[in-house]
Amino acid sequence: MSWQTYVDEHLMCDVGDGQGHHPPPAAIVGHDGSVWAQSANFPQFKADEITGITKDFDEPGHLAPSGLFLGGTKYMVIQGEPGAVIRGKKGSGGITIKKTGQALVFGVYEEPVTPGQCNMVVERLGDYLIEQGL
Repeated sequence: MSWQTYVDEHLMCDVGDGQGHHPPPAAIVGHDGSVWAQSANFPQFKADEITGITKDFDEPGHLAPSGLFLGGTKYMVIQGEPGAVIRGKKGSGGITIKKTGQALVFGVYEEPVTPGQCNMVVERLGDYLIEQGL
């Protein structure tokens, strides 16, 4: 299975708005910032944004004072799982990032998708990749 298939068929595809709109933005990005796969609507991010996210996994709380940035959008860092999951909030939307051994799994959401739906899908795929040694 290609990495793109993981994004297209397993990551955020089941949490659309039920009105035929595109699923929320999602991606799998290597720890080095290389994109393994992404949805067409995933934000164009900067390398330093991935560096900051990666540092927060190594040093939980690093992003809390300044916020989490992805594609120039700022998210307030909220409760996650130190070293494993980072969650961010912006208005009625947010972001969930799960760290695996080799990658970061991203899900970005807006209403009507709920934080719980995003968390479940992103973390489930991340756990599966961890089980596969990835």
